[in-house]
Amino acid sequence: MPFYEHVFLARQDLTTAQVETLTEGFTKVLAEGKGQVASSEYWGLRTLAYRIAKNRKAHYVMLNIDAPAAAVAEMERQVGLNEDIIRSMTIRVDALSAEPSAMTRRGGDREGGREGREGGREGRGDRDGGPRGERPRREPRA
Repeated sequence: MPFYEHVFLARQDLTTAQVETLTEGFTKVLAEGKGQVASSEYWGLRTLAYRIAKNRKAHYVMLNIDAPAAAVAEMERQVGLNEDIIRSMTIRVDALSAEPSAMTRRGGDREGGREGREGGREGRGDRDGGPRGERPRREPRA
């Protein structure tokens, strides 16, 4: 059977338990189509790059899938009908990775991904919130 990676973004006002229920529902749809979810990863509530359907944040979930194309198509149809899902993407891959994804390795449960850096502004010149110092004086124009 072919392998797929499926990522979906759920609305920010859902609880983690509700997101897990959505994941279980999609897993059941795949199982009915003679497929399986090899692994699933909850990446947490993360800030979006831009608003999507009035949401500034979303719950990110990735599913590693081993299923026939028909089962994946039915799961995508169910995802499209669900009002709690604001975005999704499925890609076909050659093999499923046994190791955790890059998002999980770097701490996917962190909100926004900027913790650990002082105020999220490290390395951005004088925008770090510290004192700016004196501005150079302009020479009067002749």
